[in-house]
Order: sequence, then C-alpha cells, then structure tokens
Amino acid sequence: MSAKSVFQEEKNPRGIPKAPFIANVEEYLGGPDGAVETPLKNFQDAIAKYRYMDANLTQQRKGLEDKIPDIRKTLHMVEFLQEKREDKDKNGDLEDDLSDEENSDNPKKLPTTTFELNDTLFAEAELEDTDTVYLWLGANVMLSYKLSEAASLLRSKLDLAEASLKATIEDLEFLREQLTVMEVNTARVYNWDVKRRRERRLAGEADGK
Repeated sequence: MSAKSVFQEEKNPRGIPKAPFIANVEEYLGGPDGAVETPLKNFQDAIAKYRYMDANLTQQRKGLEDKIPDIRKTLHMVEFLQEKREDKDKNGDLEDDLSDEENSDNPKKLPTTTFELNDTLFAEAELEDTDTVYLWLGANVMLSYKLSEAASLLRSKLDLAEASLKATIEDLEFLREQLTVMEVNTARVYNWDVKRRRERRLAGEADGK
C-alpha cells in the first residue's frame, strides 16, 4: 500500500486532498491477516504533510492579518487627502482668495499628522495640498501615484488580501479536520491490531491446554 493511496482524489478548492475515514479497518488492510506497519507509517507521513501545510498557512494567515490593517490605514489616508483635494476644487479659488485677504496676518494652518519612521519612532508632519502620493510596493520599491490611482490600487490590494485571508482560514479549518480524521484512523488501526494480537494470544493459550 503506497503513501499516495492514503489521500482521496477529492480535494478542497485550493487543492488540499481530503483524508479518507477508515470505517472498516479489516477491509482496508485486506483481510484479518493484513499488516499494519505500512499503513500506520503512511498515516504518519500524511499527518506530517498536513501539519506542514498547517504551519505554512498559519504563517500566511498571520502575515495577512498584519498586512490588511496597514493597507486599510493607508487607503483611509489617501481617501482623506482625496476628499480634501476635491473639496478645494469645488470651492474654487475665489473663496481661497477671500480667505487669504481676511487672514493675511493669520494664514490657514495646514492639517498635521504623524508618520512612522520605525517601529518605535514617529514624527509629525504638515499635510500640504497635493494630488500625488508615494506607495511602498515591497522589495524597497516606492512609486508615485495620483490620488485616484493610489486609492484604486489600494482598494484592489485590500480586496485581494481579504479574499486571500478568507481562503486561508477556510483551508486551515479544512486541514485541521483532515488531521483529526487521520489521527482517528491511526488510533483505529492501532487498536484493531492490539485486539487482533490479544485474540490470537488467547486462542493460542486455549489450544495449548
């Protein structure tokens, strides 16, 4: 019996194979004299593969759960800048000129924000009127985008990350179900073998009397 025969052809949407439940151990082993060593080893190999996938997906889930709030926060900031820019365009230059004349000695204060320099250090900055932002794309690459383009890109990335997180959580739940099935299979085969050995021992003792 090969290790491949442990897995069923049925898979989940991301291609993770489903584990079979061994309802009839004797039939699965090929009869009352079937060997258990190879099936048990195959079960352990299958469990190891499921646990490896579980570890990878758990790490992937953590990365997405860290990434999504950052994308959402960046998108909110871009939308804020976009809203301020649109409000200014609607009001026009006339209102700005009147405001400048009335407040020539007290110019309008620019909005301020804080930005992260590293994990524990933040700095304060004034937000000048702009229609361009710079986004980190990873691998030390930063590109400039118009506000509308940046918002569209970030929404796309957020939707993709949230869909990926949902699929990852579903895969983790599916994997843990398969791990449980394989552990139950292992226990059933082991217990069946213990029972068979005991019955044979008792039968041998009865024949010797």
